[in-house]
Amino acid sequence: MGYTLTEKILRQHLADGSYEPGKEIGIKIDQTLTQDATGTMAYLQFESMGLSDIATELSVSYVDHNTIQVGFENADDHAYLQSIAKKYGIYFSRPGNGICHQVHLERFARPGKTLLGSDSHTPTAGGVGSLAIGAGGLDVAVAMGGGAYYLTAPRVINVHLTGSLAPWATAKDVVLKVLSILSTKGNIGCVCEYTGEGISQLTVPERATITNMGAETGVTTSIFPSDEETRRFLKAQGREEQWTPQAADKDAVYDRTLEIDLCEIEPLASAPHSPGNVVRIRDLDLPVDQVMIGSCTNSSYVDLMMTATMLQGRHLPAGVSLGIAPGSRQVLSSIAKNGGLDKLISFGARILESSCGFCIGNSMSPCTDSVSVRTSNRNFKGRSGTANARVYLTSPVVAAASAITGKITDPRDLKIDYPRINMPEHFEIDDNMIIPPLPTTTRKETKICRGPNIGEPPVNGPMPGDISGQVTIRVGDLVTTDHIMPAGSRLKYRSNVPKYSEFVFEPVDKDFSSRASALRDSSLHNIIVAGQSYGQGSSREHAALCPMYLGVKAVIAKSIERIHAANLVNFGIVPFSFAQESDWDSLPEGIAIKIPGIRKALETRKDEVFAEAENKQINLKMNLSDRQRDILLAGGLLPFTVQASRTARKGK
Repeated sequence: MGYTLTEKILRQHLADGSYEPGKEIGIKIDQTLTQDATGTMAYLQFESMGLSDIATELSVSYVDHNTIQVGFENADDHAYLQSIAKKYGIYFSRPGNGICHQVHLERFARPGKTLLGSDSHTPTAGGVGSLAIGAGGLDVAVAMGGGAYYLTAPRVINVHLTGSLAPWATAKDVVLKVLSILSTKGNIGCVCEYTGEGISQLTVPERATITNMGAETGVTTSIFPSDEETRRFLKAQGREEQWTPQAADKDAVYDRTLEIDLCEIEPLASAPHSPGNVVRIRDLDLPVDQVMIGSCTNSSYVDLMMTATMLQGRHLPAGVSLGIAPGSRQVLSSIAKNGGLDKLISFGARILESSCGFCIGNSMSPCTDSVSVRTSNRNFKGRSGTANARVYLTSPVVAAASAITGKITDPRDLKIDYPRINMPEHFEIDDNMIIPPLPTTTRKETKICRGPNIGEPPVNGPMPGDISGQVTIRVGDLVTTDHIMPAGSRLKYRSNVPKYSEFVFEPVDKDFSSRASALRDSSLHNIIVAGQSYGQGSSREHAALCPMYLGVKAVIAKSIERIHAANLVNFGIVPFSFAQESDWDSLPEGIAIKIPGIRKALETRKDEVFAEAENKQINLKMNLSDRQRDILLAGGLLPFTVQASRTARKGK
C-alpha cells in the first residue's frame, strides 16, 4: 500500500512517535513564519527560553498586520521585531513588502518542506507542495529553537479534481465548493490533499487560493503535489533550483474522497456571517456599498490584472467605494509596469498598502448596516470593524463585476469578454525590502529595542489539585477567536498582555474581563462554557494567553477547534468536552463549579473526570496526549520547555 503525499512528508520529518492516524506525533520543522500581530509575543517567548540561536533551516519575520501606525505601539513592535531578527538570524520582511503568505509563496516556500506559521492561513504554501501548518506563536517559538511540533497524525481527504474551469469560474469558487461540502466544523485532524488531472489546469497562485481558504474548513492543512506547473512558478521567481517533484503514490489509500469536476464550478459567495454559508452568485440581488479586493487569498498578479482589465474604461458608481490591496510589493510593481495600476486608479479605486489591513478590520471598515463584497477569507460578524455590516466573500472577478454595477453581480451577466491573463514567465523580483540574516559573529551584540508597550510574557503556575470557581461566561456555537480576542483597533496591544486582556470577549460581553479579574483576585478560578466549534478562525494564541492571565483554568465545550485547543494546553488551560452535550444547559453563567482532583487525573492519565455544579455531577472528557498532560501539569508549554531545558543541561 502506497503513501499519500501528506504521509510521505510527515514520515520524512518524523521526530517523535510512530505514524498512526489519530495518534500524536512530533515532526521536525524546516521553516517558520511569523507576522507582527502574533510575532512579537512569539519572540518574547523565544527569548524567555534562553536560546542563543534559531535551529530551523529558515525563519522569516513579516510585518503585514499592524502597518497603520496610529500611536507609538505598532512602530515600537516593528523595531523590536527587526532587532530580534538581526540578533537571532531571522529574515525580516519590512512593512510594505507584503502579506506574509503571498511573500512566502513567492520567495521562500519549497516543495516537500515543513512550514509552521503563527497564522492560521499558513497553509497557503501548500500551493507549492509545502506541508504548511498554522499554529500558536508559542509552538512556533519552540520550533525555532529546534523542538518538534506535535500534531495528530491526520486522516487524509482526497479532493480529486477533473476537467477545467470555465470562463468566470475561479479557484476561489473551487474552495467555496469544498467548503459547501465539508462545512466549517467536524474536520479536526484531517488534511485536504488535491489530486487528479484537473490540477494541471491550475496555476500555483490558484492552488494557493484553495489551500489558503481551506483553513476555514478546520483541516490541519491542504496540499497540492509539486509538478511541472510548480517548477514553472519557481522558475518565474528565479528559484527553479529549489524545485523537486512531490506526489502521492499511485496506490495511496485515502480516508475519504471528494470528486469535483471543475467544469461544473460556477461563481459562488460566502454569505454573512460564515465562510461556510455558501450560495450561488446568481441567487443574490443586493446593492453594494463597498468592494475590497486583496488579502492573502486573492491578491496575486493575475487576480489584480484580471480586475484591472474588467474595470478599464469604466468609472466607479456613486455610492460605492473600491479598495485594492496588492498582496506584495512584487505584485504592485508588476501591475504598475504592465499598466494595470493606471486602469485601477482611473476607475476610481483606492490603492492600499500591501498588507492585511481591511481583512482584519483595522482599516477600510464599511459604513453602518452596509453590504461589503470582499475577496478575503473570513466574514465573521464584526470582523470588518463594523458590527452590523454584511460581508460577502467572492472571487476578484465577481468583486470587480459588483464594483462596475453597484450590486452583487455574476460576471457572466456583464456580457464582456473574459479577461485571460497569463502568469509571467519572469516576475519582477526585488528583495530589497527583505533584510537577510547577518553572520553569527556580527549579530550577537545586537541590542534589542523594547518600547514601553512591550512587556514580558506572563507565565502560568502549575496545575492546582482542584479547579474551583464559577462559570464566568457561557457562549453558544461557532464562537471564533475574533469573538474571544478582537483584532482591529485592539491589535496594537498584542505585546502588552495586561492591557489586551481588558478586551477579552469584548464583542460578546464587555464586562467579562472585569468579572474574571475580580474572581481571579479572590483566588477562585474562571471557567468558560461553550458550544460547538469553539475557537474557530484565526490562530491567535492571545485567545488563550489573555484568558489565562485573567485566571481561566478550564474551557468546557461541545467541541473545540484544533489550533485553539492546542493553544489552551500551551497556556495551562484544560480543554474539556461534555460527555453529554445536553449538559451545556446545566452550566449557566455565574454557577459555582468544581472539578475535583484534576491534577491527579492528569498525573494518572485519566480520560474522564467530573464537575460538580449545584449538587449535579457532569461528566467531562479530556482528549489529551501524555505530553499535553505533562504540559498542563507544569502550567503550560513555556514552563514545561524551560524545565525540560534545565533538566537536559543538568544531565550534561
